[in-house]
Amino acid sequence: MQLLYYNASVKFILREFKREDFGILWDIDQKCFPPGISYSRLELAAYIRRRGSLTLVAESADARREAAGPAILAFIVAEVDRRGIGHIITIDVVPDARRFGIGSSLLDAAEVGLRAAQCRSVRLETAVDNLGALAFYKRRGYFLETTVSHYYSNGVDALILRKDLLPQAKSR
Repeated sequence: MQLLYYNASVKFILREFKREDFGILWDIDQKCFPPGISYSRLELAAYIRRRGSLTLVAESADARREAAGPAILAFIVAEVDRRGIGHIITIDVVPDARRFGIGSSLLDAAEVGLRAAQCRSVRLETAVDNLGALAFYKRRGYFLETTVSHYYSNGVDALILRKDLLPQAKSR
């Protein structure tokens, strides 16, 4: 998959993860989340390699055209479990690339992939104090399912959010 997106000031390409992207993705995760919420190298690698996982990368189209190498702006890791439930493991957008539709495009693409895998719904966790993420997910149709106390290793609670992806079968 390779899709080109245009925005008023940012052109970017969505593509599948390549092994050589890993160091950049881990560095982005460290910059996007505080210690205790960001992933260790081992954790992130395990999520990306999991069976049923999908990792998409948003790359600057300008950097690619100038042959400056990949300028990765953002990424998303999602997975499908055995029960057909999707899970957004992480969505990371570098601070300078936020508010240009990159996160929305990544989330849309991941949801398309999850629907194709027959996921009925998708869940994710976010820290209770991550107000920007909460507003983003609310705009995208996610709703609060539950709260988990002390979810993160730094003691912060998490909100579990959910979005229905497939229409529910009507009972007779």
